Amino acid sequence: MYRLISATPSPYARKGRIALTEKAIPFELITEVPWDSTTVTPRYNPLEKLPILLLEDDSSIYESSFILEYLELKHPSPPLVSANIDERLAARRLEVLCDGVCDAVVLTFFERRRQLCCQSSEWLARQRRKIEGGVRELARLVGDRQWAVGGRLGLGDIAVGTALGYLAVRFAEFDWRSPERVNDFETTGGLSLRSIILDAARQTGESHNAKLGFECLPGSISFLSSSRSALM
Repeated sequence: MYRLISATPSPYARKGRIALTEKAIPFELITEVPWDSTTVTPRYNPLEKLPILLLEDDSSIYESSFILEYLELKHPSPPLVSANIDERLAARRLEVLCDGVCDAVVLTFFERRRQLCCQSSEWLARQRRKIEGGVRELARLVGDRQWAVGGRLGLGDIAVGTALGYLAVRFAEFDWRSPERVNDFETTGGLSLRSIILDAARQTGESHNAKLGFECLPGSISFLSSSRSALM
């Protein structure tokens, strides 16, 4: 059985949890704090970063994008990445944007842990521009589509959903849904769907077919359809 070493509320680890569950792959979740003195992280990743996926032979792979690629190649059904080249590239583009937004949030979080006199306002402003620019581009790329890329849940939805969820936890002051920001984005319909999805996920414990909050019956998209109507 796989073991996933994760840190809460890491969006990078959450991508792996969602992928494993969507593919119905049994795994054990191990929660770690990588900077604690008792951490096992360096034993499995020389870069001392999470997430880490421990394989059945006790070897390891790390970095969320590589973990997702590994799972997609080793467990191709159900697919989370389209066989269509253009759709595959579109999903990866969303993932790169989302990882960049999350990176900027992480940098902001740790900069704010420094003493106020030592914080750099220019550094924080730069990270904020990255976050706002990244979300603006996500809104443009996703538009009001039901799925981020193609006709089913996939890597793009997982990436966007986890990024928005992380913003809500670590950077709640940036409320891209607020009326004051309605003109900042071309559209937020698709992003709002994923935000509702993440809100539901926190209530469902990320059960299968609900990790992102897709609380629809098997084979049904009624939840998403009704949510879309409420957002228009």
